[in-house]
Amino acid sequence: MKKSNQEKRDLLYIFLNEGEQYVLTHGIEFKEFARSLSDSLNHLLLIKHAYESGEFNRHTLLEYVPKEKLHRLMGDDVHGYGDFCWVDFEELEGVNALSGEEIAELLYMGHMKEQLKQPFNRHLRNRYGYFAHDDGWWNKVYYRTLTDFYRLLSDLVPEKLNEFKPEKGILGLKKRREYPPMDIDISLSLKPLMKEGILLSFKDAVQSRTKIEVPIWVIGDYMNMDDMFEEYEKLSKTKFDATLTFDKKTKQWQ
Repeated sequence: MKKSNQEKRDLLYIFLNEGEQYVLTHGIEFKEFARSLSDSLNHLLLIKHAYESGEFNRHTLLEYVPKEKLHRLMGDDVHGYGDFCWVDFEELEGVNALSGEEIAELLYMGHMKEQLKQPFNRHLRNRYGYFAHDDGWWNKVYYRTLTDFYRLLSDLVPEKLNEFKPEKGILGLKKRREYPPMDIDISLSLKPLMKEGILLSFKDAVQSRTKIEVPIWVIGDYMNMDDMFEEYEKLSKTKFDATLTFDKKTKQWQ
């Protein structure tokens, strides 16, 4: 049985398949993805969705979202769509140049959530192939440049920490603290563990006067997130494998 939306957001599962250039995650929502990578995100060609404000492309019979209107999609209930699948593109001319076979490949990817030949198209010049079921619960994203994912992770960890572990001020009242982004080298240092499959738990983070520690468990490669949760419930009672630590004095991540 699927967990609550709150639990979906305070746990972060990551499995990195470097060879096929995708990252499978639980706990990253589209709005977080788009906010962090807004500088490299272009127009979106929607393959599977329930968005009601898209623009229609007659050549592909698919809807798309222009870059200047992405903020409206980011504010929608994307999680409630069920399947949410898209690829980005640079120019409409590229969409209109797609062959019937290339359109069929996109539809296959939207249905199966895996590549038929390759996830990146020469006409679209896309950086991403985004395939989600119950966005934030199960997301599989292909990255033309995996550095984009490491940038996303560097922004996301502090955001999650801000949300789930606010500082306590006078009289014990919670106050919001803006944790700085991690250096991308910190994200890169997690690569060997992410290739095995890791889980970060923000609800289990430990805070002291001098630091805050986010535990990391090496949990394995999961396609089924219900199975992943069952494994987490066992592992959460054991010693974690690593931590992401924020030093409050130096304002540095380790």
